[in-house]
Amino acid sequence: MKIPVKKLRENAVLPMRASAGAAGADLYACLEEEAVLLPGQTTLIPTGLSLEIPEGYVGLVFARSSVASKRGLAPANKVGVIDSDYRGELMVALFNHGSAPQTVLPNERIAQLVVVPFLAAEYAQVQTLSDTVRGSGGFGSTGK
Repeated sequence: MKIPVKKLRENAVLPMRASAGAAGADLYACLEEEAVLLPGQTTLIPTGLSLEIPEGYVGLVFARSSVASKRGLAPANKVGVIDSDYRGELMVALFNHGSAPQTVLPNERIAQLVVVPFLAAEYAQVQTLSDTVRGSGGFGSTGK
């Protein structure tokens, strides 16, 4: 599948998969100068790109494992959602989970993008739901 991508700035880098087996394509910071994120700070990092996600698909923005585990930087919303009708600039809200300031450099890999199909669910109010083994058990519950 080919996703149409529009460069909004000349120095923007198109999403790229790091290997043939990579599920996600790396997203790059489109910055004129470095950005410093203080501990506990969220900063919107521009990619300089807009995308045309096909109808029936969704773009999901995830943390890059190396950036998250080594530097404590991950999307503030955990998983960003790009709807098929959104045409604005793709921004990544990076949050610094660590205890030290972190510097994001121009054209640095900051997140990864996965485009997947989805089913548009409809929700209907009912009086009862079917029984399951789990029942109404919450986290860690055995359902008994």
